[in-house]
Amino acid sequence: MAPERASARPPGEFGAYGLRLSNVERAKRFLAPARSSWPRVEIRRRFSEGDAAQEWLTDSKALLRLQTGGEIHLDRVRGRATYAVPRRLRSAELVHPFLAPVAAVMAYWLGRESFHAGAFVAGGRAWGVIGDRGSGKSTMMAALAVARVPVLSDDLLVVEGGTAFTGPRAVDLRADAAAKLGVGESLGVVGARERWRLALPVTEPDVPLGGWVFLGWGNGIEAVPVTASERVVRLHAGRGINLPPRDPDAMLGLAALPAWELRRPKAWNSAGDALEQLLETVA
Repeated sequence: MAPERASARPPGEFGAYGLRLSNVERAKRFLAPARSSWPRVEIRRRFSEGDAAQEWLTDSKALLRLQTGGEIHLDRVRGRATYAVPRRLRSAELVHPFLAPVAAVMAYWLGRESFHAGAFVAGGRAWGVIGDRGSGKSTMMAALAVARVPVLSDDLLVVEGGTAFTGPRAVDLRADAAAKLGVGESLGVVGARERWRLALPVTEPDVPLGGWVFLGWGNGIEAVPVTASERVVRLHAGRGINLPPRDPDAMLGLAALPAWELRRPKAWNSAGDALEQLLETVA
């Protein structure tokens, strides 16, 4: 069931991924206005090396391990996410990229779906962009932003029914992509790699979902329709959490939306034409 789009945000409430976030005041510039209907999650931080042997998840609590050291403790009943990490965690890096695993688990608890995907807005609808690591997904999101196309999310897309939620207001790039596009502020090493951040304008808190674009490489630029059966396979492979869907019918509904594979050469001189093909396709 889609959230109530008419619910207004209380003054000063900000969030991302369909969650109202508290205790992240220093990162407000990377968040969007939150709707009053969104669940609230309080963010806490403490110093710890993290000693969990493995991750686990129940109906009300979860423990997630971070590749860079430390762990996240999630309490659904209290609406709390505690980051136990062995170093100072800046608010800007907490909301992006370290908020994504929290959002994926919360989405699972709430009966939503999440995908390792970016999303942009065209024709009043959100279009999810899914690609494997190294597919150029964040570069495509940044190129869209440079072209003044509203970008909804960079690395995680959370959806509920036919609605897509906005993510943090930033796209993080690698050095070569930032240099080619001429954008991005160096953050140093965040997570497992060095990042250049492109700040994004504020968008609507949520947007109707229009369909999907899967990124691929090819000798030329073309948008190839993806069959319904292939959409199901690809969407399952791109899910943000490695657990069976809470609502298989909802997944089928998402797979019923139109989808294409955007193929383009691995060459910077084709980036502009690929972007034009993408926008023409979803139009």
